Amino acid sequence: MSDLRTELTANLDEAEWEWLIPHVQRDAVIVVAQDLDLLDVGVAIASDQVSSVQQWIDQQLMAKPSDVQMGNWNSDRSKRFHTLILQPYVLVQEMAG
Repeated sequence: MSDLRTELTANLDEAEWEWLIPHVQRDAVIVVAQDLDLLDVGVAIASDQVSSVQQWIDQQLMAKPSDVQMGNWNSDRSKRFHTLILQPYVLVQEMAG
């Protein structure tokens, strides 16, 4: 498990909304609530921890971006996100401020 965590840590990055648009268009972006640790979510998905992932989805802590979110981000294209690439998905977490 620690190897997976180390591997995923290398995939952590930051991105502007503009850079994420192509991934949204292919329905690959998953928004992760700021309450969750992006790396923990990535490890859970990559290691098939279905019950944890399903619980986060049920609690609306993970979801595809809503039309409202995308509208807000489109009006501020320099909006920045923490990102974790986990093929075929890109997990994103809105950065504060």
